Amino acid sequence: MPDPSITGLRVLRAVTDTGSFTAAAETLGYTQSAVSKQMHTLELATGTVLFRRTPRGVELTVAGQVLASRSATVLNELDAASRELSGLSNEISGKVALGAFPTAAMRLVPLVIKQLRLDHPDLTLEFQEASSPTQLGRLRAGSLDVAIVAVGTGLADYDFAGLRTDEIAGGPLMIAVPEDHPFARARWVPVADLEDQPWIVGGGARDDPQFGAWPTLVSPHIAFTVRDWPTRFGFVEARLGITTIPAIASTSVPRGIRTVRVDDPSWKGRHSVVATRDDRSDATALVANAVALTAAQLHASD
Repeated sequence: MPDPSITGLRVLRAVTDTGSFTAAAETLGYTQSAVSKQMHTLELATGTVLFRRTPRGVELTVAGQVLASRSATVLNELDAASRELSGLSNEISGKVALGAFPTAAMRLVPLVIKQLRLDHPDLTLEFQEASSPTQLGRLRAGSLDVAIVAVGTGLADYDFAGLRTDEIAGGPLMIAVPEDHPFARARWVPVADLEDQPWIVGGGARDDPQFGAWPTLVSPHIAFTVRDWPTRFGFVEARLGITTIPAIASTSVPRGIRTVRVDDPSWKGRHSVVATRDDRSDATALVANAVALTAAQLHASD
């Protein structure tokens, strides 16, 4: 069958939907003779009769029904492609404030911002590093548009009422040890082997969640409590203890430190969500989707 024209298929759909050449012409803004000509050309291309005239208008023949059914799929796909191309050409602009807890800020956030700057240069991104509860407060207050929040075992039961949350890919909790530590070359360490280890843990404001010693240890030996991750890494590299770190930040550790997984069936884990207000703008939705996509790509590559 010679290729029928896209215009002919669209006219066929209009005639099918309206039941007459006259009504199809009115719907499309064509003359009736133009509709008749398109259908005649389509019948020549297909080599078959597509319509029967009746007192109530026109009816599709069996061949017309087959072509109408198949062409509906073709036209829907073409329309979808047109919408996607239109979305690419209609550049999203504006300002979006993105927030994340510190370990998400190590690797995930820089990659998100880098890609968005390449794909959407008219979009202005602001970044705020803050704990999960602080981010949620700012999100509700309107000073933050997108929040990357940690949830799960050992964390507060945050109130997400009125917010949209989407879980993003992450990974397990790990430990970071000096490169010459006995655990450094292991793929997995049994949780029982962590009992006697000295720990470098985080310390912040009273309601500011921190990564402490391995969460299921009953009486861990806390060697030092420090405020910032660079300090924590420095203490680990100096062989003053080991620390916990989420997989989302595991590739951001400096040279001289290795990350290792822990075999602990009793640990239920944590994960992250990207939170926005329900009435989010197109620009905010774009950033939230970019966070989820980048997190999934990181998780797949780790």
